[in-house]
Amino acid sequence: MAAASDVKVLGMWSCPYVNRAQLALCIKSIEYEFIEENTLKKSDMLLKHNPVHKKIPVLIHGDKSVCESCIIVEYIADAFDTGPRILPSDAYDRALARFWAAYIDDKWYPLVKVLRQSGDKEERKSLVQKLFEGLILLEEAFIGCSKGMAYFGGDSIGYLDIILGSCLACLRVTEKVVGVELMDPTKAPQLAK
Repeated sequence: MAAASDVKVLGMWSCPYVNRAQLALCIKSIEYEFIEENTLKKSDMLLKHNPVHKKIPVLIHGDKSVCESCIIVEYIADAFDTGPRILPSDAYDRALARFWAAYIDDKWYPLVKVLRQSGDKEERKSLVQKLFEGLILLEEAFIGCSKGMAYFGGDSIGYLDIILGSCLACLRVTEKVVGVELMDPTKAPQLAK
């Protein structure tokens, strides 16, 4: 097992992208040091370890820095052989998981953030419809990837469970702000479970 001093996560406790790294490390039973960042006043450490994007999360493993949440989760899956597998063992299943992770990050989850900030009723209505359409796609992906088991990863938490699961707290906050149940069990019963 890696010593906590060998593994650090730069982030903010409330950030879903940071939570992905934390979840993956916990699943792999890797101790780590969490270093809270102020995203309004970026530390020298953050700027040193992520000079390109200058944002969280950053995983520091020894003298290596890994940036971007999905890449960090994949790195953890590959670098640490403790605990359960995070990425599927089959090449096609891994590609499929990466495809849906990109969909969540590039198409679906950004709508949640826009919805939470929107004050316009018509825009909200349109965004809710798009989110439901995306949720139906994610429901179909879950059914295919889970192979009838409890998680995207089958019988244990895997890559897509981490990627989508990290968004759920913000999704619940958005539901409260907007007054709409987005993780609707009538539209996506398997995901809602």
